[in-house]
Amino acid sequence: MNTKATVLLVKVVLWVSALAPGAWLVRGLVLSDLGPNPIEELTHWTGMTALVLLLVTLSVSPFRRLTGWNPVIKIRRPLGLFAYFYAVVHFSIWFAFDMVFNLTWMLEDIAERKYITVGMAAFLVLTPLAVTSTRGWIRRLGRRWTSLHKGAYLAAGLGVVHYYWLVKADTRLPLLLAFCLLVLLIARLPALSGRGGRSKNAPKAERKSSETDAPVTA
Repeated sequence: MNTKATVLLVKVVLWVSALAPGAWLVRGLVLSDLGPNPIEELTHWTGMTALVLLLVTLSVSPFRRLTGWNPVIKIRRPLGLFAYFYAVVHFSIWFAFDMVFNLTWMLEDIAERKYITVGMAAFLVLTPLAVTSTRGWIRRLGRRWTSLHKGAYLAAGLGVVHYYWLVKADTRLPLLLAFCLLVLLIARLPALSGRGGRSKNAPKAERKSSETDAPVTA
């Protein structure tokens, strides 16, 4: 199988996998199969999906460096945008059903409950990353684009804390996600990423491979 066919197959798998949680939730909602508190289930699973997809997005660059398979970078942007899509749905469910579109209640909830505070902070960090994920914004921002998109790690960290403070009792899953994020952060260390000695005059092809198909992360 040639590279183009492989990338196409990977993209198909990505789209099916990323849309599957949403389809499952819609099915459960239509069939009234989400338990006694469907809104809570919707909120939980959309938030979980957003966080997992964000962590998978952050794993693309380390995977590329580890395997040397540069075409994988082409799935980074759709992964990041899917993560943001579920984050928007997660926020919208909370705002519509818990806050009943009341801005005053929303601001009070953000100020009073710390897990809501960090969750909103994560959402606000992700928003400009999603907006600037196009090639046009890469050209406009230049080197500032890479610095901006490193904020995805901050968003992921805030998302993990949000989840940890939310569950209160059984913290095994948020701790597992925190461990995954720690591994990804360690993988960015120059000694491990192979960038410690990279010159500013690195080959254009190498720089281009890290800039093409911009994600909601760098």
